[in-house]
Amino acid sequence: MSIQILGMVSTTHGSESAGWRGPVVDAGYLADFARAHEEAGFDRALVAHSASSPEGFAAAAHVLYNTERLGVLIAQRPGFIQPTLTARKLATLDNLTGAGRVAIHHITGGSDTDQRRDGDFESKEARYRRTAEFIEVLRRTLTSDEPFDHEGEFYRFEGAFSSVKPHGQVPIFFGGQSDDAIRVGGRWADVYALWGEPLAQTRERIELIRTEAAQHGRQIDFSLSVRPIVGETEDAAWEKADGIRRAFEDNLAQSGGGAWRIGRGENAAVGAKRLKDEADEKLVHDERLWFGVTQLTDGGGNSTALVGTPQQVVDALLKYYDLGIRNFLIRGFDPLQDVRDWGKELVPLLRIGAASREEALIAAGPR
Repeated sequence: MSIQILGMVSTTHGSESAGWRGPVVDAGYLADFARAHEEAGFDRALVAHSASSPEGFAAAAHVLYNTERLGVLIAQRPGFIQPTLTARKLATLDNLTGAGRVAIHHITGGSDTDQRRDGDFESKEARYRRTAEFIEVLRRTLTSDEPFDHEGEFYRFEGAFSSVKPHGQVPIFFGGQSDDAIRVGGRWADVYALWGEPLAQTRERIELIRTEAAQHGRQIDFSLSVRPIVGETEDAAWEKADGIRRAFEDNLAQSGGGAWRIGRGENAAVGAKRLKDEADEKLVHDERLWFGVTQLTDGGGNSTALVGTPQQVVDALLKYYDLGIRNFLIRGFDPLQDVRDWGKELVPLLRIGAASREEALIAAGPR
């Protein structure tokens, strides 16, 4: 398949603009949300992470047990669970739920405040070194047929071994925009996750990361995270975007800003600053990449949106495909209903468009 389409599930109803309601963990809602992704044709669903959110492996297991095909992308922060144990958790879940449905996303942590909630007082630079060592041990544990010893800056193991192995590769996703992040991701990641930035900046980041990966004799895939806002007409889509911004502003006013930042703390990530700077420059880039919500936030998180009809949004996404993106993570501001709506038109159109481009690349032959 030429592309992977990813969504994002949550254990509770709501979003930044819609507000949140119900219990923090609503098992029925999570199951319905997971099944909606499967029925809409998604390949995987991200299970996000923060120091105050429900535990990701348990939530991911619930998603897998309530679907037949849908995969999960489990976000986690290195430093709190040993890499050897994380490897066994991933391999066990893979064996229990069907080969190829489990992937992991490493978040080094852009907020010192949120890291400290879980007792992590390492500097950001040290966290990136720890992430690199974590992935190295994780990958070795998942693949080694013999016990091995390891002694590094953060981890020491004697006779490390996992008797349970995944049936295939567990894809390793990674994100970050700093120089340290690029060095770690270029060396260790299978898929490098990018926020929805303008095309020129995205091209620049891809070239930079590819250059780093090539220095290690590696090739790397990329993922793009963006929030589609879709209407039957372009005007209707922009009206919808304006309504989302107004609702978000109202929620921020009622909460004193806490609705967005709870669990996050001050965001010191380079990627967050890049998004904030782009939002301050102008609210719309590349015709329909909208920073209206990003402007109201600290820049962190998946906040940029593509606004238009289903075909217009797909055409915009395919411009990122032309840059080398093969994984698209899309989530909405009305999360469950958006997934159901996208399954009718947006997801099929995106697959058709990507397949057409892939056929053209094959027909053109090697360059």
